[in-house]
Amino acid sequence: MDYKGWNEFEIGAMLRSFEGPMDDIATTLQEDRPYSANNSFTASVADWRINKPIFNKDYCIDCQFCWVYCPDISIISRDKKMVGIDFDHCKGCGICVEVCPTNPKSLLMFPEQKDGDQALAEWPEKEKKES
Repeated sequence: MDYKGWNEFEIGAMLRSFEGPMDDIATTLQEDRPYSANNSFTASVADWRINKPIFNKDYCIDCQFCWVYCPDISIISRDKKMVGIDFDHCKGCGICVEVCPTNPKSLLMFPEQKDGDQALAEWPEKEKKES
């Protein structure tokens, strides 16, 4: 296979995510998938992320919206439950936070340098409904 840089592809070129056929993507764990060299899963992008999502499991309802909408397959889900974030491949786009339906959200964006425990301590309180 001839490898090309990102700026050497022709307009409209299709880059395959996997080497060979991938019959059962839904039940194959991310780490067991045969990713192609063209896929960003084979390279870490954590060096240039400015903000990162922090996950608060106390507010998560396991709706899987974050997993469905993440453009980089960075949400780690097991048995239809959100278990964490793959920070090697998360680019910090914030889509997971935008689609999270909980109040407060179970995912919030914080500066890259922020410690996870410190971020959780700063989490907003649940809003009380007025009756």
